[in-house]
Amino acid sequence: MVKQMEELRKIPCPVCKQDTDISVAEDTVLYRFPLFCTHCGREYRISVVRFKTLISDGNVD
Repeated sequence: MVKQMEELRKIPCPVCKQDTDISVAEDTVLYRFPLFCTHCGREYRISVVRFKTLISDGNVD
């Protein structure tokens, strides 16, 4: 039986909306994850559930 590939999506920066280097699957859950955006040069704490991204407590730096 052939296993289907699960869909992976890049997490966009919550501010500049550019894709970051981090990819997640639909069943991935992140809580207060430190996401660094190479485009803005800033780091944000985010939470991700089912491809929905929220800034947890704003800017970290």
